[in-house]
Amino acid sequence: MSDKYYHTKESVEEYIKLSKGYDGSRLINVLTKHLPAGSTVLELGSAEGKDIVLLKSHNYRVVGSDYSKEFLEVLKKKCPETELLRLNASTLTTDKSFDAIYSNKVLHHLTDEELISSFKRQHELLNNGGLVCHSFWLGAGDEEFKGMYVNYHTSKDLTITLSSLFEILYSETYPEMEKDDSFFIVARKKTI
Repeated sequence: MSDKYYHTKESVEEYIKLSKGYDGSRLINVLTKHLPAGSTVLELGSAEGKDIVLLKSHNYRVVGSDYSKEFLEVLKKKCPETELLRLNASTLTTDKSFDAIYSNKVLHHLTDEELISSFKRQHELLNNGGLVCHSFWLGAGDEEFKGMYVNYHTSKDLTITLSSLFEILYSETYPEMEKDDSFFIVARKKTI
């Protein structure tokens, strides 16, 4: 995970402006059908904290995370009572365990190898029966934009990659900016 984009104050401010009007409410509403209130949720790539607020509104015990020190500073101000971790989404170096791991358009910043590593590590961090809940941009190939690495996937590839460690409970292709540009998946940890 070599993104440089999220590591300057200017790029964080730019991201916050660009993401205005977007949040994970659609995804979190689906998650609530599979995850009971009171569950512990690790959010990967919490950015400015919009989805932390939404997850907490559904009575989840949320741990926020980001790899960007700049975003962690923003989060400390916006969500002062939320536990925050500085985590690389590919290695997830923590000894905590969770009932669910959630991300909204974060894991597409990982290479294919890093994504597989992340899914394996998520499996290890989840309690028995734990869930993953992630959204992705759909497409093919990869690109770098302003120092931000983006790795596109198909819904079929993501489902196959996840299904070795997780039982797929729900998946959906949906429009965020264009027709069918996004994919959302909820899956339960398999006992291996």
